[in-house]
Amino acid sequence: MKTFSVPAVLSIAGSDSSGGAGIQADIKTIAANGLFAETAITALTAQNTTGVRDVLEATPAFVAEQIDAVFEDIPPAAVNIGMVSSAALIAAIAARLVHWNATNIVVDPVMVATSGARLISDDAGAALTNRLLPLARVITPNIPEAEALTGTHIDSEQAQEAAARDLTARYGCATLVKGGHGIADANDVLAERDGDTGAIRTAWFRHERIDTANTHGTGCTLSSAIACGLARGLTVPDAVDAAKAYLTGALAAGLDLGHGSGPVDHMWAHRA
Repeated sequence: MKTFSVPAVLSIAGSDSSGGAGIQADIKTIAANGLFAETAITALTAQNTTGVRDVLEATPAFVAEQIDAVFEDIPPAAVNIGMVSSAALIAAIAARLVHWNATNIVVDPVMVATSGARLISDDAGAALTNRLLPLARVITPNIPEAEALTGTHIDSEQAQEAAARDLTARYGCATLVKGGHGIADANDVLAERDGDTGAIRTAWFRHERIDTANTHGTGCTLSSAIACGLARGLTVPDAVDAAKAYLTGALAAGLDLGHGSGPVDHMWAHRA
């Protein structure tokens, strides 16, 4: 087992052939934040910013082998988990993370498309909530995903905050309910249980919406940036604050690399 002065962050997610989301977004974000990126690829996709053409899912056994290979040699200081589409994959990932006593796990529970279409099956959704979310230190649902997880309608900041509190109480992790699907500003709310009192406290992260069409991969970028902060030893609120600043700067950079190119493409080019 090797040790390095630069913390490693493991991304468990699908590969995006267009480079703007998934594993590619995570690698770029982790590297741009000065950390060492490791991966366990759950699926290969043929996609671009306009849609997914085909998916070739990895077997649960192969994903487990990737995770074992990483932890045996260069244990990550944080783990970021993106879209995992099957119950069998989720079970394999959860089992290996428990085996290795993984810490600082960030889960982006990709369940619902912007259109409102559900992206994972009912059994995968059940595995996500029963096996994976309880292992997380932070989960980062957007509003449609928070609605799916809580069974409530979120149409106000009060409802958004109540959903964050509910999910933190339910799964024991910090919850960042992202406001990017809101009408005006992209305001996110973080709920976290106080380690001393057990009370759930909340904090808002308020940012103006950046007027850009280049939003492919924003969820991947934010969750992996949070994992970077946790790997550095930041508290959850400080990690979220740093990640929000990183994403806002990436979107504001606005380098037009092509139709619908993602924010990490902008930041990667901007920092290169």
